[in-house]
Amino acid sequence: MAKKTSTRQPPNKPAIDKDAPLKEDIRLLGRLLGDVLRDQEGDAVYDVVETIRQTAVRFRRDAETQSGADLDKLLKKLTRDQTNTVVRAFSYFSHLANIAEDQHHNRRRRAHLLAGSAPQQGSIAFALSKLDDAGVSGDTIRSFFDQALISPVLTAHPTEVQRKSILDAEREIARLLAERDRPMTPKELAGNTELLHARIVTLWQTRMLRYSKLTVADEIENALSYYRITFLQELPGLYNDIETEIATQFPSKTSPSDAPAYVQMGSWIGGDRDGNPNVNADTMQHALGRQSTTIIEFYLGEIHLLGAELSSSTLLVDVSPQLQALADASPDTSAHRTDEPYRRALVGVYARLAATARALGVVNILRHEIGHAAPYATATELTHDLNIVANSLKSHHAAVLIKPRLSVLKRATEIFGFHLATLDMRQSSDVHESVLAELFARSEVEKNYAALNEEQKIALLRHEFVQPRLMYSPYIEYSDQTNSELSVLRAAREIRHRFGDRAIRNYIISHTETVSDLLEVLLLQKETGLLRSQSPADTLASGETRHDLMVIPLFETIPDLRRASAIMEEFMALPEVAQQLAQQGQLQEVMLGYSDSNKDGGFLTSNWELYKAENALVKVFDQAGVKLRLFHGRGGTVGRGGGSSYEAILAQPHGTVNGQIRLTEQGEIIASKFSNAEIGRRNLELLVAATLEASLMPAVSDARQAKKLQEFERVMGELSDRAYAAYRNLVYETPGFTDYFFSATPIAEIAELNIGSRPASRKSTRRIEDLRAIPWGFSWGQCRLLLPGWYGFGSAVAEWMSEGDEKAQAKKVATLRAMFREWPFFATLLSNMDMVLAKTDLAVASRYAGLVADKKLRNSVFKRIVAEHERTTECLESITGATERLSSNPSLARSIQNRFAYLDPLNHLQVELIKRHRATATVPNKIDGRVHRGIHLSINGIAAGLRNTG
Repeated sequence: MAKKTSTRQPPNKPAIDKDAPLKEDIRLLGRLLGDVLRDQEGDAVYDVVETIRQTAVRFRRDAETQSGADLDKLLKKLTRDQTNTVVRAFSYFSHLANIAEDQHHNRRRRAHLLAGSAPQQGSIAFALSKLDDAGVSGDTIRSFFDQALISPVLTAHPTEVQRKSILDAEREIARLLAERDRPMTPKELAGNTELLHARIVTLWQTRMLRYSKLTVADEIENALSYYRITFLQELPGLYNDIETEIATQFPSKTSPSDAPAYVQMGSWIGGDRDGNPNVNADTMQHALGRQSTTIIEFYLGEIHLLGAELSSSTLLVDVSPQLQALADASPDTSAHRTDEPYRRALVGVYARLAATARALGVVNILRHEIGHAAPYATATELTHDLNIVANSLKSHHAAVLIKPRLSVLKRATEIFGFHLATLDMRQSSDVHESVLAELFARSEVEKNYAALNEEQKIALLRHEFVQPRLMYSPYIEYSDQTNSELSVLRAAREIRHRFGDRAIRNYIISHTETVSDLLEVLLLQKETGLLRSQSPADTLASGETRHDLMVIPLFETIPDLRRASAIMEEFMALPEVAQQLAQQGQLQEVMLGYSDSNKDGGFLTSNWELYKAENALVKVFDQAGVKLRLFHGRGGTVGRGGGSSYEAILAQPHGTVNGQIRLTEQGEIIASKFSNAEIGRRNLELLVAATLEASLMPAVSDARQAKKLQEFERVMGELSDRAYAAYRNLVYETPGFTDYFFSATPIAEIAELNIGSRPASRKSTRRIEDLRAIPWGFSWGQCRLLLPGWYGFGSAVAEWMSEGDEKAQAKKVATLRAMFREWPFFATLLSNMDMVLAKTDLAVASRYAGLVADKKLRNSVFKRIVAEHERTTECLESITGATERLSSNPSLARSIQNRFAYLDPLNHLQVELIKRHRATATVPNKIDGRVHRGIHLSINGIAAGLRNTG
């Protein structure tokens, strides 16, 4: 008799909670912080913190009037010292939670690799597989890396306040947390916990913020810390990973390791003068001096360690003649190393590099060289010597010794040179006009340059450009502004001579509105020695000249973006400009500003105008036969172009990337992306992978798809017009809106506190037009409205959808849903807005609205904002079909949700502190420094909790 088959199903295995380790880490760090709080401040303060947290949770859950009243009562009872202690507690929990989340990202990535999972989106392996499937050849990919330039540019941030001491302590906490993932004995685990406790005590007893005015020098040092943490090791290491992936997926006899440095770092810190009177020729010199010191110290340390490792003896193995010559030229005459040519050669390399360091102004070299040697003239000479070492190892059975250290060091010299990062110069066009107007007038060339029309200005500039004499005279007195601007350009010339041409090669013109704005900077280069004849026989009139700095327009406002292509078309058609383009390899960079265009026209219109400007520029550049490199001036918050860099690059119009891209990294986003080496490497890989995909993926040539894209763009244009009207109506046309903004956000406190070296406003006014875009967006983030990241979308979609009969409306819904599914630009736009809405909280924002003294104004404006929020949410849900925020990104949704318990209390505390501060702000000698510090701390804590609000 056959055995009866059982119909019972095996019991389901319990689902594995992949976030369990994250929750455990957060609980551990929270418990340790609580222990520190009890020990340092007492049980009473700890109890207050817990009571505030629980009351804030109740307020979030039901926004009851009673919960709000309870919070007010609790917060008003706090003494000034207690308030700051509570703010510090919640702020540090934000920081610790960030560390735990970063560690969990690393953990999950490692788990995928251990499990042999398919390559994750955003990885080089994924990008190469995708290109392979699309029929892109290995030769095409190698050619891409030969021509590419991908450059993250670090910028100073008026709202970034992190101290290096805090960064160092938090990095050690991250290391200890990562250590707990490996098997540990009970004793080791206890020791690890003790060290974590100790580091949190260090945090608690370390002043979180600077309370003296932040200087440009402070900003430079802050940025340099990320090079030591991440860039110096991880960027060259990423090159090795990419080479390995290419060799694996596209085997070839051609080595990809010979590709030039296609990822290079940039910086604005010390060179960005626009709106910052604290940046001048001295800060530029200081920036390059500190950058050079940082990279040369790294080289010296690595060469010393390499010398210790390469102990090969000629009694056992031969070396190349070139290596032997390098060893024989070394000042090392020790009898102990006569048979160790690698060590002797590297002693010589070290000696030459130490001499180079001194020539470039580096002092306090920790480990002195053995004997005298001539300095390197260029970093290329250092790379050449390291290549000799590598080639000798490779040809004598020791290639395996290259990768551990030498390959990273050699690649670092190619990436960083002796300058570390290219320092961009930036100044506003109106300053250039003012300087030239003075030069024209004092030299009696033109009495009133500023009064000329555009055609006359262009004619005069072109005429003066070919004159063999200068307008500037050392015997004439000029204004302080003119002297300062000219000295900055002269400093650039001297810096290029000392540190190499890559040290400074870009001059960015803010508020570019005309062709003359670009020509003015070309003429200023002539006046300061940055215009050179190609040979002694050449003259300016012959046209055989070269400008040292690429002149780069920055198109920022909506009108500027609309004029961008026409300006560039006229500019590139000029004969003298065409000559410069030829010398630049038929390449021209254009910078697009996400921040001011958003402040000017709102989220939807800003993104659309940027998209249109890019498409228009591509056409103009193609017609001119010039390669376009776009520089994206993105901020941290979505309202300033923030969000996923990977998605943003892939959403660019086809033909706008082409292996050339630069983009800004700002403020707390730098800390978020690069304060952890492993996270930093991943973010650098994302940039390369996205640029690779965006550049090489074939365009869809299907006529039906092209027609559909035209329809999508037409709809987007209609939505943009409506969104622009709604946004402008609120921000610029509503009487009293400026008063509402200055009362209902901490903008005034941000402006007066010592945050950043740059003023919050370009002029001493309360006009929103004059306010810098960073504090504009940052203030809306602090009060949890994040208005620049969504306002106007709901009105635009609802109004457009309401037109026509029922059938027409149904068709419009279908069109929007198709746009979301099929158009990366629109999908990314909605994804970013979804994330912003997930962080928006109207209940918390209502408490900030309560700071507006004019009740009628308060109710009127806040009611409109609430109504638009509801419209936006409803329209978003109708298009995506998702009724929950971030349903397509559950890990991010959980991350944001988990933060509310300690983020909300910081907002409530900030409101209370602002009330106290404003109550005494107008009374002489009544301003309380502790209240100031409390606001400052709350700003830092909220920014850390939201992670991308700057």
